Amino acid sequence: MSIVNAFTQFTTGSVRVVTRGSVGYFAWVAALLALIVTGLVAYMGQFNEGLIVTGMRDPVSWGFYIGNFTFLVGVAAAAVILVIPAYIYKWKPIKEIALFGELLAISAIAMCMLFVLCDMGRPDRLLHIMPLVGNMNLPRSMLAWDVVVLNGYFYLNLFVVTYMLVSYYRGREPNKYIFTPLVLLSIPAAVGIHTVTAFVYNGLAGRPYWNASILAPRFLVSAFCSGPAVMIVLLQVLRRVTDLEIKREAIWKIAELMAYAMFINLFFLVAEVFKEVYSDTHHLKHLEYLYLGLGDKTALVPWAWTSLIFSVVAFVLFLVPKTRQNVVTLNIGCAMIFIGVFIEKGIGLVVPGYTPSVLGEIYEYSPSTTEILVSAGIFGVGALLFTLTSRVAIAVLRGDFRLRTANQG
Repeated sequence: MSIVNAFTQFTTGSVRVVTRGSVGYFAWVAALLALIVTGLVAYMGQFNEGLIVTGMRDPVSWGFYIGNFTFLVGVAAAAVILVIPAYIYKWKPIKEIALFGELLAISAIAMCMLFVLCDMGRPDRLLHIMPLVGNMNLPRSMLAWDVVVLNGYFYLNLFVVTYMLVSYYRGREPNKYIFTPLVLLSIPAAVGIHTVTAFVYNGLAGRPYWNASILAPRFLVSAFCSGPAVMIVLLQVLRRVTDLEIKREAIWKIAELMAYAMFINLFFLVAEVFKEVYSDTHHLKHLEYLYLGLGDKTALVPWAWTSLIFSVVAFVLFLVPKTRQNVVTLNIGCAMIFIGVFIEKGIGLVVPGYTPSVLGEIYEYSPSTTEILVSAGIFGVGALLFTLTSRVAIAVLRGDFRLRTANQG
């Protein structure tokens, strides 16, 4: 059978796989669909009334949407933490689960694109960067480069995952001359998406809080903390709800790699704080606003200290092998590092960059109900996408979904 026919049968068979399941599975899907509909209704209100329904204003023109976008780019880039030990060092326990890291990357990038879309007051302006319709202004525009690398990484992972699953569906191993180069290409591509995202920030010379050469390395190491934290929890869930074999050694190795990344992330933070405090220029105001507040403007202070404390405690939990290999403390550490990095790369990154403004104005931004509901809906889209694709992948890996089964059905 040709690859085209096999792919067609794989696609139609995948629809059957995701539309069958237990009561618990359909309850989970229904909950996600309800969340997505709620977010869509909130977005339609924003679309009709404009960005005035958000908490963003002229002094702070990026907010919760761009904060989530930045965080999720890191989650997508963190797939490399599974790809390297799996395909460079060929460590079997992780090689068996690297596919789920790539599925998570696909879901995260899809959410990234939706967050950027929602942050635009006029989403129809996407036409301005469409080939043959508009002009992307390459190579001058960093935002255009971000569009290129995000789409490139998305379609690269989508092709790798699809090719792997269709090969297994046909009862064959992926052709190493096609598969291996693409997997290896995904490593610099993962680094590239978060590096370019950092360049979007630190290329803005008028925003001293972001204008630091250390920002790109900080983005990467924080990604290697938060992304694996999500993976560890998801892998444990997959172990509980499926009979797919996921070795504990793989989870513990991911946690060990996270410990190294956490140390580097905290070290970079200390280095950045030292530079600002010791030089004691007017640029220190942005950092003061985040951790100490300026006058009675202290909205971000509790969030900043929560992020820092959670990150330090999580680092200690992951540094000690005994707590790193204990399910309870492992999951507590994952939750804490997720929250810590989510704050650090979200509100803790975006808002202080605008505060005080270039005119010295302090506008205390907080996300509106609309922003929270829309964001919840987008996270629902990502969770649903990961759920459905994982269900197909598990069926293929277990041998329940094969070409011969489709022919017999």
